[in-house]
Amino acid sequence: MADVTRETLISTLEEIALLLELKGENPFKTRAYRKGAEIVQNFDGDIVELAAKDELKGIKGIGDALQQKLHELASTGKLEYFENLQGEFPPTLFELFEVQGLGPKKIKALYDKLGIDSVASLKEACGGGEISKLSGFGAKTVEKILAAIENREKFADRFRLGDIAPLAETLLERLKEHPKVSRAEIAGSYRRSKETLHDLDFLVATKEAAELTKFFSELAEVHEVIVCGDTKCSIRLENGLQCDLRAVSNEHFPFALQYFTGSKEHNVELRSRALKQGLSLNEYDFTGEGEIPEVQEERDIYRALGMDFVPPELRENRGEIEAADEGTLPKLVALDHLRGTFHNHTTASDGKHTLKEMAEAAQDHGLSYLGISDHSKASFQANGLDEDRLLAQVEAVQVLNETFDDDFTIFAGSEVDILRDGSLDFDDEVLGQLDYCVASVHNAFTLSEAEMTKRIIRAMENEHVTMIGHLTGRLLLRRDPYAVNVEKIIDCAAETRTIIELNCNPRRLDMDWRWWHRARDKGVMTSINPDAHATEQLQFLAYGVRLARKGWLRREDVVNCKSLEEIRAWLALPKSAR
Repeated sequence: MADVTRETLISTLEEIALLLELKGENPFKTRAYRKGAEIVQNFDGDIVELAAKDELKGIKGIGDALQQKLHELASTGKLEYFENLQGEFPPTLFELFEVQGLGPKKIKALYDKLGIDSVASLKEACGGGEISKLSGFGAKTVEKILAAIENREKFADRFRLGDIAPLAETLLERLKEHPKVSRAEIAGSYRRSKETLHDLDFLVATKEAAELTKFFSELAEVHEVIVCGDTKCSIRLENGLQCDLRAVSNEHFPFALQYFTGSKEHNVELRSRALKQGLSLNEYDFTGEGEIPEVQEERDIYRALGMDFVPPELRENRGEIEAADEGTLPKLVALDHLRGTFHNHTTASDGKHTLKEMAEAAQDHGLSYLGISDHSKASFQANGLDEDRLLAQVEAVQVLNETFDDDFTIFAGSEVDILRDGSLDFDDEVLGQLDYCVASVHNAFTLSEAEMTKRIIRAMENEHVTMIGHLTGRLLLRRDPYAVNVEKIIDCAAETRTIIELNCNPRRLDMDWRWWHRARDKGVMTSINPDAHATEQLQFLAYGVRLARKGWLRREDVVNCKSLEEIRAWLALPKSAR
């Protein structure tokens, strides 16, 4: 079987769909490939092996033609049909899909009418004014395209935590499995759970450093070897991500792990503290005139300096040194503390899975409750529910709940749009029939800071608004937050007892971790919500916990750490009493 993964099958089918759209092919044909990609993504078994053995027959949604193509791709590593399609377009054309606001129709128009086949030619055409002559490309559209190109350039060398985590953990597992490795970790920004990263820093303890650097340079995922020496190796993966490996002795490993985890500012404070004790601390060991502390694990370094161990997520020199010195570091929330979650979507709006399928997936994750909050009618692009459809869904939730044991339930809610003036997309009579409500901004992002803040505060003052969704509207590496006074929002949340969600979709991770310490100290609670539009996206909860920890949050600060019995009682209280 060729070296093909599930992701290879998915990306190939998705790219075929895009190429067919660019060609102006029958939309049903295009949709078949896109649907095929979804089926491959969500299939429970080893679909790569089945495809390689030509055993896909009977899988709903994958017809004969698609079966044949998946078999060819899985068994040979190539697909002639796809390569022929690619040959009809310049290879740089796919860059245009990375520009926010450009879909296949617009890209086709740019390519057919003006020959624009790259971001560089697009930028030039915007500056020259040719684009504004095309139908559907007015001055505002050109302005937005230029802003999107600027964003793309600004974020070109950064990667989202959630996008690279699966690959990072896979590479780490390969290192741990090597017989000459005694310890291995990922250090750097990844270990500190920064929301975006420049690179990955791997660290191994081994007696055969040169053997490990060579092994690292020959991994299947390597696109380019930047440098490979006896103790350090730098590679670049297919997606452009740089990965650095440092091989050290087992004795030096704790020091190297602490040093290369960072942050730089945190390490400066540690070294300063060591000097005051007559010690010198570096990435290899302690040195000094007096007795040298014994260090076997990373936490021994902190103990030697008279401090509590500082969890990696907190190491940003934002008060953790003082707290570790005083013994006041928080006991951080953990993934196994979560008992349920809110803000999830179904096929009723723009989700990929049914109410029942989402509930079953939540139970598979060990959750005791799941909040469903499909979009409201103002989000027409997401097939938002009107009042009748919403209340019908409430009934469907009640019926489905009767089939569950007492240890699981679905809560019926809505992700209701906050309209431009701060009013809500449903009236109070409708909202009063829900178990909870997530209120979110989905349009009019260009309001001034004062207007946007007033808009959100008005929504928070509504007694039926349980929580605010994705507070700043940011899309990491694609769209900056809209202007809003987060301090005032936090103060209002504390006063009105409104939850601010930690939206843990990897594209959002919103509210930003830098605000959570302040929110916690004000008594504001969060709900770690995946904003799941498919069953597999419930896994995003793990990223939410990482960012909650980075924000100094404890179990008691997270509402969905409450048990099913506790959350039922909490939701039944008037908002002001929560």
